[in-house]
Amino acid sequence: MDGLILAYDYPVLGAFWTVLWIFLWVLWLVLLFRIIIDIFRDDDMSGWAKAGWLLFVMLIPFLGVLVYVIVRGKSMGNREINHARQQQAAMDTYIRDTAGGAGSGADQLAKLSELKAKGELTDAEFERAKEKILH
Repeated sequence: MDGLILAYDYPVLGAFWTVLWIFLWVLWLVLLFRIIIDIFRDDDMSGWAKAGWLLFVMLIPFLGVLVYVIVRGKSMGNREINHARQQQAAMDTYIRDTAGGAGSGADQLAKLSELKAKGELTDAEFERAKEKILH
């Protein structure tokens, strides 16, 4: 029984500090990876500058991250916003093209039906045009 550690042997303040340190460690890793991603995302920096920042952040992580956030923090936020806007624009274009492609085929079929009903298209012409739209 002497070697057994029970839950009530671990004080609440000790549990709080453990959770706090784990939270700070995860926060630190998230910040480190966001900075590494930002280094590669920046198109204005040359390859040598990217390599230098990457080495600085990897070899002296605490100082490197602190200096990077101080020097490039504002532009880091702007790049993140631009990246989010580009992703949103790409998604909007994809949705518009996908939805528009289905609607335009239906619109073309409706127009063909109207032309056939008016007698401007023969049955053979209607079938050829319909096959062309559907395939």
